[in-house]
Amino acid sequence: MMRGSDGGRVFAVLGPTNTGKTHLAMDRMAGHASGIIGFPLRLLARENYDRLVRILGRNRVALVTGEEKIIPAGASHFVCTVESMPLDREADFLAVDEIQLAADPERGHVFTHRLLACRGLEETMMLGAETIRPLIRRLVPEAEFVTRTRFSRLTYAGPRKLSRLPPRSAIVAFSTSDVYQLAEMVRRQRGGTAIVLGALSPRTRNAQVGMYQAGEVDYLVATDAIGMGLNMDIDHVAFARLSKFDGRTPRRLRPTEIAQIAGRAGRHTKDGTFGTTDEVGAIDEEVVEAVETHTFDALQTLMWRNADLDFRDPRRLLASLEVPPPDRRLRRKGDADDALALAALMHDAELVRRAIDPASTRLLWDVCQIPDFRKMLTDAHTRLLAEVYRQLSGPAGRLETDWIAGHLTRLDRTDGDIDGLVSRIAHVRTWTYITHRGDWLGDPKHWQARSLAIEDRLSDALHARLTQRFVDRRSAALVKSLRAGGELVAAVARSGEVLVEGEFVGRLDGFRFTPDAGHHSDDTRAMLSAARRALRGEIARRVRTLDGDDDSAFCLGDPGGDDWATVLWHGRPVATLAPGSAVLAPVVRPLASELLEAGARDRVARRLQRWLDREIAATLQPLVRLAEAPQLAGAVRGLAYQLHEALGIVPRAAVAPLLAELEPAERRRLAGLGIRLGYRHVYLGAMARPRLRRLVALLWSVSHRLIRPPPLPADAAVSVRPVDGVPPGFYAAIGFVAAGGQAIRVDRLDALAGAVQELAAAGPFQAPGDLAQLVGCPKAALADILVGLGHRHVIAEDGTETFYPQQRPQARKRQRRHARPDDASPFAKLKVLDHDHR
Repeated sequence: MMRGSDGGRVFAVLGPTNTGKTHLAMDRMAGHASGIIGFPLRLLARENYDRLVRILGRNRVALVTGEEKIIPAGASHFVCTVESMPLDREADFLAVDEIQLAADPERGHVFTHRLLACRGLEETMMLGAETIRPLIRRLVPEAEFVTRTRFSRLTYAGPRKLSRLPPRSAIVAFSTSDVYQLAEMVRRQRGGTAIVLGALSPRTRNAQVGMYQAGEVDYLVATDAIGMGLNMDIDHVAFARLSKFDGRTPRRLRPTEIAQIAGRAGRHTKDGTFGTTDEVGAIDEEVVEAVETHTFDALQTLMWRNADLDFRDPRRLLASLEVPPPDRRLRRKGDADDALALAALMHDAELVRRAIDPASTRLLWDVCQIPDFRKMLTDAHTRLLAEVYRQLSGPAGRLETDWIAGHLTRLDRTDGDIDGLVSRIAHVRTWTYITHRGDWLGDPKHWQARSLAIEDRLSDALHARLTQRFVDRRSAALVKSLRAGGELVAAVARSGEVLVEGEFVGRLDGFRFTPDAGHHSDDTRAMLSAARRALRGEIARRVRTLDGDDDSAFCLGDPGGDDWATVLWHGRPVATLAPGSAVLAPVVRPLASELLEAGARDRVARRLQRWLDREIAATLQPLVRLAEAPQLAGAVRGLAYQLHEALGIVPRAAVAPLLAELEPAERRRLAGLGIRLGYRHVYLGAMARPRLRRLVALLWSVSHRLIRPPPLPADAAVSVRPVDGVPPGFYAAIGFVAAGGQAIRVDRLDALAGAVQELAAAGPFQAPGDLAQLVGCPKAALADILVGLGHRHVIAEDGTETFYPQQRPQARKRQRRHARPDDASPFAKLKVLDHDHR
């Protein structure tokens, strides 16, 4: 057995990066009849699985990670992530890579357990840095030490400008926003860069690394995710930051961390260099010496958690997790995600009542192991865990098929920006983990294949977005984010003013921080860093408040102002509108902010989208209901559909075949929907209302990507002269039709057409002056309008103006008999038109 076995020799193979430790362990493992090796990353496990398959064959090698399991029936050699090592399986050889991670505050307790409790029957290898040697000697006295020296030299090259970094350089920062900012600068100066972040899926990360390795780009911008497991052709590592946020506070990088990352330069026998970008400054001499000579302070303690858990009930389980360590060199891990999840679920009395025996309590603990790859441990994740346990502890003992399908379907879309795709990939990885619990699902292989396929599609889309943004296209540089800074007191006032040590340094408007342009003190950078640290808590509070506010808190910006396509929250801009699938279906996009993380950004977008959809449906209800009236059929349905698509107005000639099919009852049905069958147009009378017209103008302008909406006619106007440069479709969208150099409201134009038809019934006619009143224009403009309606204009020698209809009188009589829309005269209809307008 792995656990507690006393057989076999134990080796601690220690040394810096690029010493061949992993290669040695894989060779030793291949020489044994059976073996298990644990790696700190899924990416590393997959890479070494592929290597071992080439040596031993696919039928003998298994891959076991939280999200992927390939276990042939005759597998004898298991390549795993450390968390997924099969503890109940015997193996001749056992190894753990990067064992110094036993000191890591987040995952260290797992590595410590493997160090203390897991053994191969014949040979055990712990691979890692020299810093863990004294603790292994104390805690594993039987261990034999093997020291490995680096194959190449690592030399400090000092600070350099970003534009002066040599090809095959990796530039390292410690936040997503910093990586994006640096990548934009490299793209502008050097043509492009690959990106490596811890939040990327293995497939996306491999694609980005592959692009770099293939020479498509000569630069790589990354977080400390490159510090472990990515063997690339890097000649130089440049630190763009020498501090990082460790989950609690910003702190300086430790020499061992610098060495781990810098060690990516100069692989195998090729020497490498490391340094900084010029704005960071030089690295301290003593740190440089430590990195170059691989001499570091030894670790003092390792993280530990009791593995002998009490599963009699949830409370005893939680208590057993809090057992103190047996040695002063071990520190108890008290805030692991699984323990926090268990504590949260224990607030649900129903779930606690279900965990009544060791089996049901162990199931609850297994559910708590489901990772939240978004690293947020939000209420949403807790609710997911609760529902998983509720279903597994129910009568069926399985997860419901429709429930799984619904969640995966919602994630199976590749639209959105980089942050949105990263968030979706993190979410689907959680589901990939769930599907690999074969006893939880009815058809695990089907769901495993589907979740992995979705992850692959999202990963490919993310790779494409990253490549498009940082290699192929030019875009504005992102704002600066957290850098090194002193511990200064910062606060945010109700008004949005951001104060550091009582001094105003900027303003938080919605979710965007604008530094004070007039601040010129020597410690400006330190103060802005402190301000940004304070803002993260305020941003989280604002996101929660926005999500809980009712719809009255939101409105659109001023149609005539610079914020015309902006969504305002309590008068502050928080999002903008972008074209969607249709004019009436725009997409809400939160305004860019370095402070708004992907999960929070999605939460804001979802809430604002719900409000906007309701606002459009309520304001444009007469138009929207045309597409949502299931009782419509035949010609009525076709006419309603065309009107909806055309925003409430279509030329009569365009729908003449449909009109010819209408029965009297169908005409009454159309009238009940507010649809008017005019002389020249079919239109929705309610769309003449100013409020509806303003919203349609805004949505049409967003859909057509205009810089700003064209000027709207006054609310009471029934005709205007079109503005030069306005797209021709705009006036039709707001219910105005071009005629004789004027844009005339459709209801008034059809009233004019009806009046003229009455006059033309007897042949040529002179236009009375009151005709111009129908369309609200000067009498002098009437002649051009009538010509626009198809009449011939003749001026006699005495100045008399006569209009000749194009049709013969007999044809006009037939048209009058069959096409006249109303029994009332056009002048009598003005009261109805004015009512619609109001």
